Amino acid sequence: MPAVLVAVPAAILACQAGAALLRRVGQPPVIGEIAMGIVLGPSLLGWLWPEAQTLLFPESVLPYTSVLGQLGLLGFMFLVGLELDLGTLRGSSRTAVAVSQAGILVPLGLGALLAFPLYGRLAPDGVGFLPFALFVAVAMSVTAFPVLARILVDRGLYGTPLGALALACAAVDDVAAWCLLALVVALAAAGSPFDAVSAAGLTVAFGAAMLLVVRPLLARWAARGRADRANDGVVLVLLFSGLCLCALATDLMGVHTLFGAFLFGVAAPRGHRRVEASAARLRAVVVPVLLPLFFVHTGLSTEIGALAADPAQWLWTGALLAVAVLGKWGGSAAAARLCGRSWREATAIGALMNCRGLTELVVLTIGLELGVIGPDLFTMLVLVALITTAVTAPVVSRLQRGKQQAPAEPAATPPAGAAAPSG
Repeated sequence: MPAVLVAVPAAILACQAGAALLRRVGQPPVIGEIAMGIVLGPSLLGWLWPEAQTLLFPESVLPYTSVLGQLGLLGFMFLVGLELDLGTLRGSSRTAVAVSQAGILVPLGLGALLAFPLYGRLAPDGVGFLPFALFVAVAMSVTAFPVLARILVDRGLYGTPLGALALACAAVDDVAAWCLLALVVALAAAGSPFDAVSAAGLTVAFGAAMLLVVRPLLARWAARGRADRANDGVVLVLLFSGLCLCALATDLMGVHTLFGAFLFGVAAPRGHRRVEASAARLRAVVVPVLLPLFFVHTGLSTEIGALAADPAQWLWTGALLAVAVLGKWGGSAAAARLCGRSWREATAIGALMNCRGLTELVVLTIGLELGVIGPDLFTMLVLVALITTAVTAPVVSRLQRGKQQAPAEPAATPPAGAAAPSG
């Protein structure tokens, strides 16, 4: 217990300091949190002062902080699902459909091509080519919906046509990426193709039941609760219990626990005071208290020094970065331009879609836990996530600077996750 009481505040305070520092220079706070996790790991603190790293995060305490961090991730995935409004997908314009499809298909194709040379050099022993290639492809196609919303709010673009288009595209991409990742998990965790197909089929059936059965029931329950203003604490308990049980259900199906929490968030009713208040209370604990423990565990698995020992590793990192930017940014911008958007607006849409943030870290952690990727490729992809997220806000600001805009209408209320400092 004393070791936990040292490790938890060390992680929280360090990540808060990193978030505050990056916020002051106009960057999404999540970049500072990810960076501080790396600083506390073997890449810097463990290299300069290994005794201090051992004192703060001894091996004996890591299983406990890992569990707390995983609970934070479950809560975060619930919030991501809650802020995903499926109504925006039905009303997407032709441009949104084209951009979202290009933002998935182009990086998927380029990532799969890059997997051919990567497989013989960086794939762990015993991993089949299909799950490895699919995972690399999915990692190239991820967009961080929460951090994108945060950037739009900070830049005054939320509620504008450009912001609405970017959010709709990111929502479509998020749904597609999580479905593809579920397939990768099923393939990697299954003992046979039949097991993989069974896991995928069960997940599809579970998702359909959540949307078609659970969501209407929860909506009716929340609507009845408006009149009597029952204890909001009961709603919070039920929401947290529900996301945990759904996470357990998808885990038993052979898919990762995070998918269950995400699906429960998608099924949760919107526009109800008690649900929104409970989600805000959950966010107030998950984002500043529990997620830093996940960032630190990510940092402990990231060893940049291992790349420095082999110059070829940096070349592969550059190749991954080039494919990520060309596929996501280039594909989305080209689709927007073909749909009649100006070069300035198309480039801004591509930059926003190229933002990866915490969503990419979640994907990478799943791949590392499953053994689909090894520590070296994990470190490379973490750096790609950091760089692509860091360039988003400055590029969007520069493109918007000097552009003559009509007086902005009052912005709509940001979604639940848009106000969160992480994503």
